[in-house]
Amino acid sequence: MALSVDELKEKILEKALKGPKAQLYVKDFYACDPESKPRVIKNAANELVKEGKMVFWSSGSTTMYAAKGRAKDEEK
Repeated sequence: MALSVDELKEKILEKALKGPKAQLYVKDFYACDPESKPRVIKNAANELVKEGKMVFWSSGSTTMYAAKGRAKDEEK
């Protein structure tokens, strides 16, 4: 049985905060709930961005997700 949206968002945020990499692809969050469809996971991650708990990070060629305050700043 797939997780609720709130449970899924909690697991995504936990992975973003505790993962070895600061920036993550949306596919990295698929393991948070293998029973959820990829679109549901992407929507949950986007909601976290809207809530200000995560941010988008761009390498120039791709957009990734990062926990707020954990993304590497290219200008530093």
